Amino acid sequence: MDLAQQAQIIDRIHDTLNDFVGQRLKVRANMGRSKIVESEGVLTQVHPRLFIMEVDRKRGRTARQSYQYVDVLTGTVELSQNGEPLFEPFIVESEIEGIEADAELGVEAEDAADAADDELASEEDAIAEEPVLLA
Repeated sequence: MDLAQQAQIIDRIHDTLNDFVGQRLKVRANMGRSKIVESEGVLTQVHPRLFIMEVDRKRGRTARQSYQYVDVLTGTVELSQNGEPLFEPFIVESEIEGIEADAELGVEAEDAADAADDELASEEDAIAEEPVLLA
């Protein structure tokens, strides 16, 4: 997926969420290190790069929490309403595996290029060390 496609998807996420302002949503955010935070709240504001929710906390309190559209794109943040997800995954598992495979191939290609450079350098060193006969 290229940058132009990602930008279009982020615009669609923004436009879709704009229609949900003032409505109750459930948020599931992957915070890393196996920590997933789930909360419910009202989508209060939609901005060009992020959206803000007023989420429920303990003892009837609320807190404002902001999220980025790119986190929805990558699946780090999932939004749902009445148990139905607002967005399907934008990046399918096969694309993720393909990206990882491409990255591995890139590393293997770099390793092969480094090995060729090392071999060439050792040949140059050997030539430099040969004695030169003067007549």
